[in-house]
Amino acid sequence: MNLTKSSNPVFGNSVFSKVQTGAQTDVMTIDGTVNKTGLMFLILAFAAAFTWRKFFGVYDYGSPEGAFSVVAPWLIGGGIGGFIVAIITVFAPRYSNITAPIYAVFEGLFLGGISAFFEAQYPGLVMRAVALTFGVFFIMLFLFRSGKIRATGKFRMAIMAATGGIALIYFISFIAGMFGASFGFLHGNSLFSIGFSLVVVAVAALNLILDFDFIQRGAAARAPKIMEWYGAFGLMVTLVWLYLEILRLLSKLASRD
Repeated sequence: MNLTKSSNPVFGNSVFSKVQTGAQTDVMTIDGTVNKTGLMFLILAFAAAFTWRKFFGVYDYGSPEGAFSVVAPWLIGGGIGGFIVAIITVFAPRYSNITAPIYAVFEGLFLGGISAFFEAQYPGLVMRAVALTFGVFFIMLFLFRSGKIRATGKFRMAIMAATGGIALIYFISFIAGMFGASFGFLHGNSLFSIGFSLVVVAVAALNLILDFDFIQRGAAARAPKIMEWYGAFGLMVTLVWLYLEILRLLSKLASRD
């Protein structure tokens, strides 16, 4: 049973071998992973509420730009901190019971700030993005549990290639931005830009299928219990990506009104 195949970068090669310790008395379960995922969501929500309230505490008396400048240190710190902790977790999954909750804190600070900024520009946008994210999550879970979508080898390869291509486009756009260039189809509100965002949302959603499959196979293989935290962390990475892409898509649509 191969447990190394997933397009989610945190579910990379040999991750289980980094924590395998022989005979296991406490093993990974699906219920345990679900519980830890829920706990990480609570941590993320509390952290997001902090920067959200900080933003609107200033915005009520000023402009979106002024409020954004107040939460910018928290937002940037959360983004950078989340990235660093994610890298540490990938290379040291045996410590994911510590790093996964820390990742949730950092991502919450980041998401709270960026969500508040979008909400100030387009009232009601964030609640729609949250609802759609959870809606997509449960639809993908239903499709996976019912067997309507299976994580076959070809399916994994296709999603892996699509995810890698999107990551490459974003990376090139970031580098180009440092030299003053801009990829209009990433940030504009043209039909092509909206279509691109729809594709990215679809790829992020399909990554959930691979994540569910990875967690299910890890539980079936009686992986160490610490991997419940790692499985929750990997699922959180995909959901954060999905939410941000849905938020981006909705903002593009709202800007056309």
